[in-house]
Amino acid sequence: MKLYEYLGKDLFDRYDIPVPEGRVVENPEQAAEAASELGEVVVKSQVLTGKRGKAGGISFASSPEEARLAAEKIFNMELGGFTADKVLVEKKVQIEQELYLALTVDGTAQRPVVLVSLDGGMDVEDVPEDRMIRWPVDVTVGLQPFMVREICRKLGVEGNLQKEFIKLLPRLYKLFREMDAELAEINPLALTSQGLIAADAKVTIDDDALYRHPQLPRIKEKTALELKAEELDLAYVELEGDIAVMANGAGITMATLDMVQHYGGAPANFLDFGGGADVEKPSQALELLLGTNPRVLLINIFGGITRCDVVAEAFARVRESKGIDLPVSFRLVGTNESEGRTILEKAGIKSFTSMDEAVSHAVKLLDAS
Repeated sequence: MKLYEYLGKDLFDRYDIPVPEGRVVENPEQAAEAASELGEVVVKSQVLTGKRGKAGGISFASSPEEARLAAEKIFNMELGGFTADKVLVEKKVQIEQELYLALTVDGTAQRPVVLVSLDGGMDVEDVPEDRMIRWPVDVTVGLQPFMVREICRKLGVEGNLQKEFIKLLPRLYKLFREMDAELAEINPLALTSQGLIAADAKVTIDDDALYRHPQLPRIKEKTALELKAEELDLAYVELEGDIAVMANGAGITMATLDMVQHYGGAPANFLDFGGGADVEKPSQALELLLGTNPRVLLINIFGGITRCDVVAEAFARVRESKGIDLPVSFRLVGTNESEGRTILEKAGIKSFTSMDEAVSHAVKLLDAS
């Protein structure tokens, strides 16, 4: 479970990791009030997506009116499919250098790993490997001061900055362990005249350990469309492509997405409407997909308990009622396959028996549209 930045910073503060003074607000007027107390501020959208700065979700303000206008803009902005219902207004920090610090889980080594670099900020993923220090941590030993000193030596850090790291890193590790975190990231870790300050916070808690942390709010990382799909009992995830994908079963849906990318296309979503459904369920799934305005529709059905004629009938109904004028590639194999094909043929839709053919046809339709 991902935490919003302000919740991550609440945890940091609890573990004595310095954070900027700030206020969480719910409307532009409250942002102006916060700025009148704090002075020059940073106004930050509280959404569970990255690259907020590049997308306009973070603004600087030197007056209450500027803070109000910045918050108003942010509240009306969509970032990665999310809109903010809270904004963090923080006192502006005078940063001398942006560093990077994180603890995460190395799945291969099956242990925590410290990631630290003297190059932090928005493009940290582009930092060369030799500029990013990786230090695996044995949980039976923990992160000892001599280990932090060795990390500093590898970084080329000494003096007061080394002392800052020796204080801060064990605190972050303690938070990581005690809160069952999968990620505790500070980017940027701001070097200021007062020392190191966590200018941002990304904390992800292991879902399977949430029962140990009843004090944490339960946060669903879903867009409005994904929440609507959840209400319809559809397994749906928004992606960034333009080929809408619908299939029956998680495995076949994942394989379809992989094959779309193999042929040079980009899927717009993951949608598994399940098995054994009546006409209503695939109809709801199709209507949901059409609401995303895709350029091509790809339907991949391997009928078992899901009957091919039921899915074909659902498509024909939705196509007629919604007046669908959209390129469609349809693969139909399995239970009542011939009946399903007959329904599609009457609707003027050609169907394939091979997933490979259906997917490659969908990508060709995209290229031609």
